[in-house]
Amino acid sequence: MRAVILAGGKGTRLKPYTVTLPKPLMPLGGRMSIVEIIIRQLSKAGFNHITIAVNHMAKLIMAFCGEGERWGVKIDYSLEDSPLSTIGPLTLIEDLPEHFLVMNGDILSDLDYGNFMKNHIRADNDVTVSVYQREVKIDFGVFHLDHEGSLKSFNEKPIEDFVVSMGVYGISRRVVENLDRNQHYGFDNLMIDGIRKGNKIKAVMFSGYWLDIGRPEDYDQANTDFERLKAEWNLVD
Repeated sequence: MRAVILAGGKGTRLKPYTVTLPKPLMPLGGRMSIVEIIIRQLSKAGFNHITIAVNHMAKLIMAFCGEGERWGVKIDYSLEDSPLSTIGPLTLIEDLPEHFLVMNGDILSDLDYGNFMKNHIRADNDVTVSVYQREVKIDFGVFHLDHEGSLKSFNEKPIEDFVVSMGVYGISRRVVENLDRNQHYGFDNLMIDGIRKGNKIKAVMFSGYWLDIGRPEDYDQANTDFERLKAEWNLVD
């Protein structure tokens, strides 16, 4: 099976940590980088060919990951000349198979990537999205007004539930073949255009461990969780 890891972002939300290192190379527990954990998980799940889409600090990522021999996988690279967002980098990869996994390079999760991909292939979806129900606390008092501005109801710092993308997708090549090559194109564009075109897009709910390491507090949480997760996931350094 084939996987594409998106590792071209600048990690601006994670500053100052990412001033000298790209986010996928940030170490957890001072021992194992995020991208190494992902590669180990993908290898164990049956993925034998991984393409890493790189841009910002690309040489550091390429030097660290090499050709993948130490993890028993083939690793190659797709280099962007300019940021192409989430889906745009896929248009630069010439040898994509009929179905492939795409995931962000800053995710910590115990999702069964292999089973997720097999279900995507079995369903022959255009896009399968792994989603998570997340509580979001609003840090303000929220007013609900009528059209004349009169107060109808008020909630103090409410907690809302949202179904959000985990940054893990099963994608079929036919979707990418119809896109303009080397153009900025995001996951949001893929979803909105997919609805308009009537593409077969399915969401699969996940309830296990998932952390998007986008902010300093997320990175701190990942470091707190690492020792427990390292044992549970049988990660060997």
